Amino acid sequence: MRIGLMTGGAGDAASVDALIADAKLAEDEGFAVYQMANISSHDAIMSLAMAALQTDRIEFMSAVTPTYPRHPVAIAQQALTAQSVSGGRFTLGIGLSHKFIIDDMLGMSFDRPARHMRQYLEVLMPLLHGEPAKTDGDQYRVAAELDVPGGTPVSCITAALGPAMLKVTGELADGTTLWMTGPKTIESHIAPGLRVGTEAVGRPDARLICSLPVLITHDADAGRAQAAEQFAAYSAIPSYRGMLDREGADGPADVALIGGEEEVESQVRCIKDAGATDFCGHLFGDDEQMTRTRAFLAGLGGEL
Repeated sequence: MRIGLMTGGAGDAASVDALIADAKLAEDEGFAVYQMANISSHDAIMSLAMAALQTDRIEFMSAVTPTYPRHPVAIAQQALTAQSVSGGRFTLGIGLSHKFIIDDMLGMSFDRPARHMRQYLEVLMPLLHGEPAKTDGDQYRVAAELDVPGGTPVSCITAALGPAMLKVTGELADGTTLWMTGPKTIESHIAPGLRVGTEAVGRPDARLICSLPVLITHDADAGRAQAAEQFAAYSAIPSYRGMLDREGADGPADVALIGGEEEVESQVRCIKDAGATDFCGHLFGDDEQMTRTRAFLAGLGGEL
């Protein structure tokens, strides 16, 4: 299992320059993957492409860029450009976002989201592999092709959590990236759901990336209290609430990885045993705690 870091954008790095410096440090520390969320701050694809210019080895991944506000041809062009800039180290992560963002904030329809994702991928995936896209769906009717110099094929993952999205992802995309999803749910729901899709079309197993908050601390109770407060909003988002309920978790603090080095390493190994191919830790806590946590994850050597 590959080990990486997840950053939330400006909340973790106050400028793009700071994010680039953080990515360079992550590469020097031996991390395999550097994920960046795309919420309401810096654009992840653009920021990661800039970081790629300053690095040589580490994989960059948007986790995730919302689909509804971006036409699949436009995001394919962005991703292929990032791939060219990075020398083949960019993975495109896309997701539906959430109804309260797409519908309430942006005024767009969030109706039939899995159908939207299927048609989106039917346009996107050929373009990411240098092929023309020709579709005639009710959401996207496209006849387009791209020619981005240096834009070698781009791997694409989705933020798939529900059964319909997992099936679509297994059939058409390269894997899923998770948030607020623990090992029990990965083993019993996520991994089998992906296999429904991959087996239906005879594809190899999909990539399964687990991202969770991580804190190395001598005071686990205080750490859980902090996690409960800092990540409380995710309990109210239906897609994440569903994953927490499957896990038997009251809230985000129950799936966060918190404790001493040995305890957290055991928790990371449980995630691997459940079927994850990658783990990306989202650091939280005070500066001293985050430095200790980062050193611990780096000490895993990029793989476990």
